[in-house]
Amino acid sequence: MKPFLIISLILGLLTITQHILKKSTFEEKDILQELDLAFEEKPSSYFPIGKDNDIRYNIFPDLEHGYFATANSKIHLYANSEKWAIVFEKSGYQNRGTSAEIELNYFGNCINYIIEKYQERSYITNTQRIIIIEPSEFKKIENKEGKGIEKFELIDEKIKEIKVRNKYVTFDNNSKNYEKLGIQIRDYQNPKRLIAFEAFVRYLSETKPEIVSATEEEIRQHIPKNIPKLMTIDEFYFISRHNETILPSNQELYKLLAKILTIKDTSQWKPTLKPNNHWSNWKSGSL
Repeated sequence: MKPFLIISLILGLLTITQHILKKSTFEEKDILQELDLAFEEKPSSYFPIGKDNDIRYNIFPDLEHGYFATANSKIHLYANSEKWAIVFEKSGYQNRGTSAEIELNYFGNCINYIIEKYQERSYITNTQRIIIIEPSEFKKIENKEGKGIEKFELIDEKIKEIKVRNKYVTFDNNSKNYEKLGIQIRDYQNPKRLIAFEAFVRYLSETKPEIVSATEEEIRQHIPKNIPKLMTIDEFYFISRHNETILPSNQELYKLLAKILTIKDTSQWKPTLKPNNHWSNWKSGSL
């Protein structure tokens, strides 16, 4: 047999072998079904069985939550031939809860779900929260002086630095720098134009995004350590969580995610819709 024919046969066999190794044991419809379940607030097919009276929370991402002022959002994709995982990441300020947090929503067939066990029942959820700024830090920096000046969730003008994830960050109290980024300054009883808690978190997202983002180690807390990461998506078109007429399985975003996970080809990320997940496009943290 001629050398070039042998080489062609070898290359052909390698191509077939690689295709077999890449072929997934799951399909796009399996991924979309899981997302639909969360959207409809139904437990995942992969939730642990547990007891009948266990409480199960399968939470779908929401960029306009009334008690969470969104600052940043992104999507992480992981997959091999047998396992897949989608991790939605959202950071922001939890008003009334008085803490800045990262919220991670996990979906997949290999999730190590968060379980809080009590004597009477267990609480099972797909959501992990990571504190960025502790409530005690917000209490320390909150405005305490000034007649006729609002104190609630406003940062004292004399504050020089703020503890963020165990590191001290210089506090910029110049309201003009916030407005340049599209961050509104609260008007009500705020003649000194003090910076609100949620405004500071959004400012960090715009100027120091790494400090309000989850680390790879944090993201992987609830997925297998050896599952390959395919990509992180920072910009995407999001349809309101409160628009209940369009399931994820009928949305371009989730169809694309399912396709990428199934064939493990990130070049398939070719959205036709303009990204809108930036916090400025959503009214959140207003309650």
